[in-house]
Amino acid sequence: MVNVVIIEDEPMAAADLEKTLHKVSDDIQVIAKLDSVATGTEWLSHNEADLILSDIQLGDGLSFDIFRNLDLNTPIIITTAFDEYAIRAFKENSIDYLLKPIDLDELTKAFEKYKNWKKEEKTFDLGTMLDVLRPADDRQQYQERFIVTLGEKIHSIPEINVAYFFSEDRYTYLVDRNGKQHIIGSNLGDLENSLNPKKFYRINRKFIIAFDSIRNMIAYSKSRVKIDLEPAPPKSLDVIVSVERSGAFKKWLNR
Repeated sequence: MVNVVIIEDEPMAAADLEKTLHKVSDDIQVIAKLDSVATGTEWLSHNEADLILSDIQLGDGLSFDIFRNLDLNTPIIITTAFDEYAIRAFKENSIDYLLKPIDLDELTKAFEKYKNWKKEEKTFDLGTMLDVLRPADDRQQYQERFIVTLGEKIHSIPEINVAYFFSEDRYTYLVDRNGKQHIIGSNLGDLENSLNPKKFYRINRKFIIAFDSIRNMIAYSKSRVKIDLEPAPPKSLDVIVSVERSGAFKKWLNR
């Protein structure tokens, strides 16, 4: 008998997964259904399972917080609706990764992988799996300070004081919260890759703006959006989200 634990914060999803597991094999017994990081940590601290099926995003955090705090050698199958976490390295260091809604055939294949893993007496590489599962924002270090020169003096401006960046006449400018413009050595392309995407967005070829610098947004032609920034940019520049970026920009606003 394979003793399985389900970690899932949606009761209906947990119940459906249990039913699907029973269709996969008569040898599967669900011994616990846990719905949070807290309950998962508590239960697994005092009990053992042969296999864990776990969602990633729970009501009180991410499930890998459970596994990071416990010394487990229990294989894990991830079940989630968010394919942003599915990276190639994950499948190389875990049993499997299943997207919701869980498909019976896919779950059956994952269970077969588990049986092969057990037969070969492999060691479950939990540390590597946790590193792979960690969201991109945890793994990547975004630029937090920007060097600017004022005459002979060098200043470092923290990210929190940046309102936006814009390019004009082959120069790239950082505009701080006080409205001062500073020439910097990076171009917008390099900045776009180094900035935290939760806080900054490139709306067109000339502007990368911070969310906190948006004062007003106005519907514009062809589904575009015109933005009033605080502090105000040079009057010669229109701050309009380009057509090709409008859809993604609206999704960014709703993150």
